Amino acid sequence: MFNNKSILITGGTGSFGKRFVRKILKDYKPNKVIIFSRDELKQYEMAKVFSQDKYSCMRYFIGDVRDHSRLSRALVGVDYVIHAAALKHVPAAEYNPFEYIKTNVIGAQNIIEACIDQKVKKVVALSTDKAANPINLYGATKLCSDKLFVAGNSYSGHSGTQFSVVRYGNVIGSRGSVIPFFLNIKSDGIIPITDERMTRFWISLDQGIDLVLKAFSVDYGGGIFVPKIPSMKVIDVAKVLAPECEIKIIGIRPGEKLHECMIGEDDSPYTFEYDDHFIIQPAIHNWYLEPTRFGNGKKVQDGFSYSSDKNTQLLNSKELLSILQKYTLNNSELVFLDEVQERSTVPLNMTSILKNEIPLQMK
Repeated sequence: MFNNKSILITGGTGSFGKRFVRKILKDYKPNKVIIFSRDELKQYEMAKVFSQDKYSCMRYFIGDVRDHSRLSRALVGVDYVIHAAALKHVPAAEYNPFEYIKTNVIGAQNIIEACIDQKVKKVVALSTDKAANPINLYGATKLCSDKLFVAGNSYSGHSGTQFSVVRYGNVIGSRGSVIPFFLNIKSDGIIPITDERMTRFWISLDQGIDLVLKAFSVDYGGGIFVPKIPSMKVIDVAKVLAPECEIKIIGIRPGEKLHECMIGEDDSPYTFEYDDHFIIQPAIHNWYLEPTRFGNGKKVQDGFSYSSDKNTQLLNSKELLSILQKYTLNNSELVFLDEVQERSTVPLNMTSILKNEIPLQMK
């Protein structure tokens, strides 16, 4: 799919971008892989791992999705785009709403228009469970972004750029994830939990990448891809990571939900189920009625919803610990063991970290 093609990743220095680049360089022979982001330090750090000397296809472009002209220039000759750039911090969005709209909404519009103008073949935008039935500004901006990307297929026409969306929950090990946060504060003896009832969806970076690749593989645009992934109470995650610590209930933060939802009841008429994922088809133009779109998918029942508290697939402590064995902790970030050597990181045994056998300063 990506052999001899040019791929651009917005926000490409983040956890997803770095893991996706590793996957692409391993499995394909792309013409170019362009990292488009606004943080020169993160690009410098990433370029030390994926250097142009070692990978001649790599390119690093400084730019912001708010800047349409820069985007348009960067997209010249690009075949595929993964849109991962976003402002994501829920409480910060409540206090800085204009900035989130500029990046998450106007930025999405800029991506869509620039990709159509530059005749990009396909775009997959990363979304979040917070975009379904949003109660916070971050979720509202991502819902708006999702709607823009779905509608982008109307602007591009049948032979133009195809736009799809991938929506998933909390990524284990990503920057800002609660798991490295818990691991780094467990030495204090107290783990803060906003509400003991709170549940979340959990997905690994590799699962997220597989879903993005699946979205690229279909021959139409407009679908919102939702993975079937497990849920777990946040308090249970804390007990697995720091069983010796006291749990302190601190109250829900501004804009925070008790439970997350990835498919709301109102989307059920347009949702089709597959073995390991769902696809919410576009309601516009009655596209969801076209048999070529849903293939062997089975339409869900009216009133169906997919939420973290009613999810029948639960992540237990043994499974979480098994997943964590693939990581080590480095500077407050979970790092895959297969990345340790490239980062010049001293590997730390996750079992020892969980047992407090390694002091915090070594982490």
